[in-house]
Amino acid sequence: MQILLNAKRDKESSDLSMHGLQKTKTGEVYGMQPIGGTIKFSEFPEELQAEISRRLALSLSDRLQEDCDRMNQQPGELTGYNCPICMNRGYTYVVRGDDMVQRQCSCLEVRRSMRRIQKSGLANLLEASSFSAFTTDYPWQKTLKATAQKFISDCENGKWFYVGGQVGAGKTHICTAIVGKLLNEGKSGRYMLWRDECVQLKACNNDDVEYNRLIAPLKSVDVLYIDDLFKTGNGKLPTDADINLAFEILNHRYINKRLVTILSGEHTMDELISIDEAVGSRIYERTKGYCLIVPKKLEYNYRMR
Repeated sequence: MQILLNAKRDKESSDLSMHGLQKTKTGEVYGMQPIGGTIKFSEFPEELQAEISRRLALSLSDRLQEDCDRMNQQPGELTGYNCPICMNRGYTYVVRGDDMVQRQCSCLEVRRSMRRIQKSGLANLLEASSFSAFTTDYPWQKTLKATAQKFISDCENGKWFYVGGQVGAGKTHICTAIVGKLLNEGKSGRYMLWRDECVQLKACNNDDVEYNRLIAPLKSVDVLYIDDLFKTGNGKLPTDADINLAFEILNHRYINKRLVTILSGEHTMDELISIDEAVGSRIYERTKGYCLIVPKKLEYNYRMR
């Protein structure tokens, strides 16, 4: 039998009334019968008498702590992450003064981070693309990794990150690792595979509502990673529509320095500027100190191994 006596400032009378008990002036304790009337406390089952007596003998703080411990063992209904602290309720009970109050569990931030990862479009990539998993066989890989790690602490100063050059050299991996770290710091993120989303956005260019719905998060999300910038089919040059789209997104983020932008592609910085000076020069300015170009050598393509 489990007895819960709710501790209040007037703890004895409150505990008694909580269980339908009353104490007379002579000190006798009675219990209310379901049909009215009373029964003597001494007529209660011995187990119940012992539990009530034990609870009444506790100090207020001890009674509150006991109630907290009991409530903290109750399982909750949150899913997606199994928290041993709050039992998936999202909060724990703690004693504060003469009250028992709820306190948010730290797992809520973990759950928020998991939602950010899902919304970013990088859920599958993040599992395999960590800094620790990045191969550093060559000096340029060590430089790339060190520069990317340094960028994480400097990105809020209006800095962007760009890595270009050889395909299959781990550019997406290192950029995803950066995004993962920033998501864990509480930032929102979004992954944009340039060619796929560029086609989608251009397809609804005549539908202002749909176009704005799709492009708005790319312009305003805390961390945007554009993968394979200006990549086109069959090696063709980007169209004017491609360039206009890139400018709309990047210029908005260029103006708002708090927004973090990470880019990767096959182009060198000179090639980006030659494609469009307005877009390329903005990338050039923002990525000073964080622009790396992987030499185009087949041996650097890890997909060929």
